[in-house]
Amino acid sequence: MQIKKILLFLVVLSMLFSCKKELVKTPNRIIEKDKMVDIMYDLALLEAIKIQNPSSLDSFKINSNDYIFKKYKIDSLQFAQNNIYYAADYKEYKKMFEKIKSRLDKNKISVEKLIKDNKKKEDLLKKQKQKLKIKREADSIKKVKQDLKLKKETDSIKKAKALKVSKSADSLKKAKKKNKVL
Repeated sequence: MQIKKILLFLVVLSMLFSCKKELVKTPNRIIEKDKMVDIMYDLALLEAIKIQNPSSLDSFKINSNDYIFKKYKIDSLQFAQNNIYYAADYKEYKKMFEKIKSRLDKNKISVEKLIKDNKKKEDLLKKQKQKLKIKREADSIKKVKQDLKLKKETDSIKKAKALKVSKSADSLKKAKKKNKVL
């Protein structure tokens, strides 16, 4: 009895492996493997956007699936049939996902680099603004000091002139008094 079960299992197993490609029928409208990878990549991106910032897709009224179907000129049935077809060959399907993961990793690195570069630019701009602010403050303090010095000089010149005029007037008065007394 045990041997019959094993034999039956081996027969079924050999039939499955011998007609592995026939388990899933080739779709009438097959999508090229590279195009299917592109579709799945875009779906992964849209799904990530949906998870990270759900309101972003809603604000633009974007339905991920509809967007993909319009972009690649396919319909949901065609996509589903092709997805099943490619998934039937586990090794190839795994390779497709490895390509998608590789692309996502490359894009992640480039986005992180852009973010880092933008942060550096923002920091540099902030430092330049701070330096400019400090320079403006120093210039305004310098100008106030110069204005104050100029005012003091002007005041001292006025005082000196007033004093000179006053002394001249006093000396004239004295001279007139002397002349009157003589």
